[in-house]
Amino acid sequence: MQPFTIAVPEGVLDDLRQRLARTRWPDGGGWEYGTNLAYMKDLVGYWEHRYDWRRHEAYLNRFTQFRAEVNGVGIHFVHERSGEPNPVPVLLLHGWPDSFYRYHRVIPMLIDSDLSFDVVVPSFPGQGFSDPVPMTTGDTADLFAELMTEELGYGKFVAAGGDAGALVAQFLAERHPDALLALHLTDVGYPDPTTDFSTLTEPEIAFANYIREWWMNEGAFNIVQSTKPQSLAYGLSDSPAGLAAWIMSFMASGTTGEEVEKRLSRDELLTNITIYWVTQTIGSSIRRYYLDTRAATGPWRRTPVPAAVAHPPRDAPLPREWAERRVNLKRFTEFPHGGHFAAWEEPELYATDVREFIGELRGP
Repeated sequence: MQPFTIAVPEGVLDDLRQRLARTRWPDGGGWEYGTNLAYMKDLVGYWEHRYDWRRHEAYLNRFTQFRAEVNGVGIHFVHERSGEPNPVPVLLLHGWPDSFYRYHRVIPMLIDSDLSFDVVVPSFPGQGFSDPVPMTTGDTADLFAELMTEELGYGKFVAAGGDAGALVAQFLAERHPDALLALHLTDVGYPDPTTDFSTLTEPEIAFANYIREWWMNEGAFNIVQSTKPQSLAYGLSDSPAGLAAWIMSFMASGTTGEEVEKRLSRDELLTNITIYWVTQTIGSSIRRYYLDTRAATGPWRRTPVPAAVAHPPRDAPLPREWAERRVNLKRFTEFPHGGHFAAWEEPELYATDVREFIGELRGP
């Protein structure tokens, strides 16, 4: 394990600004076609002339960060210790197209809480400041189990996540149950062709229908990334405007960039996008989709690891019954606010739910 400091060369930032200035714009339409042209011109102009990476880089470097080689793969992670005896280790897992930055507000809220937490936030292999080595979701879970138990020496830990991070957490529960204290999830997976729909309740059927419609209207990113990630990577690696448009298309799924910026600031959105740009990991990050579709996996198995599920209202209408079907549910929380990136959008709600769930498990 080696201490790590983010230090992007100035030449990389100069090149970014030059590429932004030379953006070739297509014809455009409204958000119903994808990322809106007028919005993108405004965002790119802000990125080129007003966004200050160095300020956000300095902010990120306030977190204690390391890189460790785990099974031959270099993994970047934040590791903030409480300094108190008998802390609860919590592994916070991001997804795509976000990054370890998803939890930047949550980390201090957990560290400064009444309970004693050690917080670990890794960058997925193939993303951010980890090695650009794409891995399946299951293999990523194995890697993080090794990180937590062998590299950091935690006998047991809590795995928490959303989006792909929730899937990694559930693979941890399946493959490494003895290492887990609990799960905290904002996603638990969706009905798919392996689901026996005859056993679903009416709320679960409504949930399944919502997911099916969402995939039809918003699932183009998944289809492309699962079949032709390399073809997509050329454009996203060469054009920062193209990279931002692709990421914002997902971030604004079902809404608009203007609405997203009411919950996440423009600087936050661009910090996440810039992490992909300066690390040149967009290609390796999307290749995980290709690998997952070809990975040999058995039927879904519900594990005995105790789990909490928090559901934000702007996300798919997840019923409690579906959560109970997927995990050993001990707590189900309906957040009053927030969407798919709940920990990022509503950090106080998220941190409170994690604290209360762990407090319930630990007892007096």
